[in-house]
Amino acid sequence: MTCRVLGFSTQAFYRWKKNPCSQRDWDDAHLINAALDIHDEDPAFGYRFISDELGDIGFKASEKRVWKLCSQQRIWSIFAKKRGLRRKAGPPVHDDLVQRNFMSDRPNALWLTDISEHETDEGKLYFCGVKDVYSNRLVGYSIDSRMKASLAVKAVRNAITLRSPVGTVIHSDRGSQFRSKSFVRTLKNNGLIGSMGRVGACGDNAAMESFFSLLQKNVLNRQRWTTREELRLAIVTWIERTYHRRRRQRGLGRLTPIEFEAINMASQVV
Repeated sequence: MTCRVLGFSTQAFYRWKKNPCSQRDWDDAHLINAALDIHDEDPAFGYRFISDELGDIGFKASEKRVWKLCSQQRIWSIFAKKRGLRRKAGPPVHDDLVQRNFMSDRPNALWLTDISEHETDEGKLYFCGVKDVYSNRLVGYSIDSRMKASLAVKAVRNAITLRSPVGTVIHSDRGSQFRSKSFVRTLKNNGLIGSMGRVGACGDNAAMESFFSLLQKNVLNRQRWTTREELRLAIVTWIERTYHRRRRQRGLGRLTPIEFEAINMASQVV
C-alpha cells in the first residue's frame, strides 16, 4: 500500500531494502566527513582547496564532485561572496590583551603575527611573520603558495624553536588562520597566550603592519617577480641580511634588532 501511494514499484522497494546504502553513497559520506574536518581546521578553505587536501590524504574525487558535495552540505569558505547574505567576521578566540600598546621591556613578552600576500608571475606567495615587540626582530616566519592555517602554525613553531618562550602573549587579527583549531592548539600546547584585535581595525596590529610596509618598499616594489622561489629567496635574504643585521632603527637607539638584543639581553644576564 505504501509503495502504491508513493508511486514506487514493490520490486524497487525490495531492491532498496536489500541494499539501502549504495557504494557511491558510502563513499560520499566519507568524503563529506573528511571535507568537514578540513574546513573545520581552516574555515578559509573553499571547495578547490578542500579538493586538494582530500587528494593529499588519499581520497580520489574530482573537483566537480567535491564542489557538489560541499554545496549540498553548505561547506563554504568564509571569504566566499554569496548573494543575499550579510556576513560578519568570525568571533575572536582570544581577548584583546594588547589594546594597541605595542611596548615591551623584555624579550619574548609580546609577539605580533600577521600574514601578507605578494604577486608573482606564477601566482601569489604568502608570508606569515612573528615579531618580538621588544627588539622588532622576526623570531619566526613561514612562506608558502597557499594561505592555510599551517602557514601560521609553522611560523609560530619556528619562533618557539628559536626562542623557547614562557608565557608569551602573541597578538594577531581575526584571520581564520589564527582562529583555526590547529593554531589555537599550538599556542595552548606551548604555553603561549593568544590575543586578538578588533574586526577591520588595522591599528590593532599596526606594529606588524609597519614591518610589512618595509618589506613592500625594500623587496616587493623593486622589480617584477617571475617565480615564487625567486621572491621567497629575496624575502629571506632581506630579512636575515639587511633587516636583522644592517638596518638601524631609531626606536632601538639606532641599533639593529640583533645588536639591540645582544647588548640588552647580555646586560640583563649580568
